[in-house]
Amino acid sequence: MPAAAPCAPPRVVPARIAALREDLERAEYTSERVEDLLGPMAAAALRREQAVPALRALADIDDPAARLFELFTLGHQLDARVLDAALPATGADGARELGIVALDGARVRALIDLAPYAAQDDLGAIRWWIASDLSELATGAPLHPEHVLGVGGASLTLASITPRERVGTALDMGCGCGIQALHASRHADRVVATDLSERAIAFATFTAALNGIDLDLRTGSLFEPVAGEEFDLIVSNPPFVITPRDAGIAEWTYRDGGRGGDELLADIARGLPAHLAPGGSAVMLANWEIAAASQVEGDDTAADASDGEDWTAHPRCWFEQTGLDVWVIQRAREAPAQYAETWARDGGVTDRDEAWPAMLSAWLDDFASRDVAGIGFGYVLAHRPVTPGSEAPRTAPLLDLEEVATTGSGSLGAHLARAFAARRALAALDDEALLEHRAVRAADVIERRHLTPGAWDPMLIELVQGAGLGRIVRADQLLAATVGACDGELTLGQIIGAVCALTDTDPQDAAAGLVGELRRLIAGGMLDLAAPAPDGPGPGSDPAPGPVPAEGVPA
Repeated sequence: MPAAAPCAPPRVVPARIAALREDLERAEYTSERVEDLLGPMAAAALRREQAVPALRALADIDDPAARLFELFTLGHQLDARVLDAALPATGADGARELGIVALDGARVRALIDLAPYAAQDDLGAIRWWIASDLSELATGAPLHPEHVLGVGGASLTLASITPRERVGTALDMGCGCGIQALHASRHADRVVATDLSERAIAFATFTAALNGIDLDLRTGSLFEPVAGEEFDLIVSNPPFVITPRDAGIAEWTYRDGGRGGDELLADIARGLPAHLAPGGSAVMLANWEIAAASQVEGDDTAADASDGEDWTAHPRCWFEQTGLDVWVIQRAREAPAQYAETWARDGGVTDRDEAWPAMLSAWLDDFASRDVAGIGFGYVLAHRPVTPGSEAPRTAPLLDLEEVATTGSGSLGAHLARAFAARRALAALDDEALLEHRAVRAADVIERRHLTPGAWDPMLIELVQGAGLGRIVRADQLLAATVGACDGELTLGQIIGAVCALTDTDPQDAAAGLVGELRRLIAGGMLDLAAPAPDGPGPGSDPAPGPVPAEGVPA
């Protein structure tokens, strides 16, 4: 089936935009309201891309929000008089002037998806309306190459991992419909949003105007529209999908960066240092190719010793010469065939289509030409030191690359920001200096013990993180007791000394064995590092007199 022909993007007509905003508010066209109208069964079906239950659920409901959702998200045509009633200040004629509907005689059909959006951040509840191209669900046809996506899973992920501290300037690079720029507007004094697609910029302009948000929107590739400018925060969900070049496969601007392999991410990494202000941070999503084992044979830095494949090779190469502190977290990995299937289907091709075998072969041939064994997906967090060496006496920038598949609950953006700051602090501390610091166990960390029935001694002790990335760390009795005593009162060295006194363990040996585990817990946000004690004793010192250390340490 051919792709749906693109219509002109929506237009900003100030008086009409104001009327539309008034109508949407009056209709209570919100995510919560729509969810209530749909009911749990239809809402669940819609998440599976099934529209029929939703259409049936809304058919007999006399509610303007039901009509608007039918029209703009489900692609159901309405009588013009019904739209006049749902949008009384705008009317069908005003909606047509904005370019969001077309009139076919007495019938009205949507030209765009206009979806309610709800979220929660540290500043409170968010309720917006997001304009994008109609989905396949509404049109019944594959997406056209210039399609502008609405808010999807990747958009929500990026929004969730972005820190929300107050900043002066923010950049949303590759803004699409503009959702990241809208989020940034809540905690940035000025927001610039860029995209290679003029169509995407038009949709983001309409969305910003409809929600009364001021954005500086510019058209261009990557950092070209912001040449010579620096930002306190850069966020990006770039078009990182790895697509075969010169294989007759259609390109979609929302997902294809026009480079071979994962070169687009290398270009972004090279550009980041010039556009991050001192002390600034960048957060983005990325794909990277993982070379087959033969490509990394003999590399003793390989992250996966079980099969010899080093997923860190490409991210390390991208960032090791940037001068930035960088933390890369691999969250998932796909085999080349699985990756090809995912993105072929995203383009509207299924295994029942004649083009399916050739399309998959093109992808697999492309990966084979570079000996690619897998494709990683994850988060990239970067930070520019204020001035070289001013934050801490480090000889080299931080480059941490780790794989974490688990997920906890709560605000991931705030957690990652704290953990990244802790990693930078740890990089400046040798073991002796670390043990002079105090630490506080994070409130979401619990201890889980596994015992056989009737046994006193646990077979297994685990420290479990309820929020953040939901880490689970195996611990012995000594580590568990040390973590249990981390309430900010004593230094790590003092706690180790006290625990050793209770367990008749040599404190020097214990400190040598524990310091690496403590670093791991601090880096993972399971312990929060506090300031060092003014004259705190080290691990070999005698514990403070009296019962104080023993009271602070679990027996």
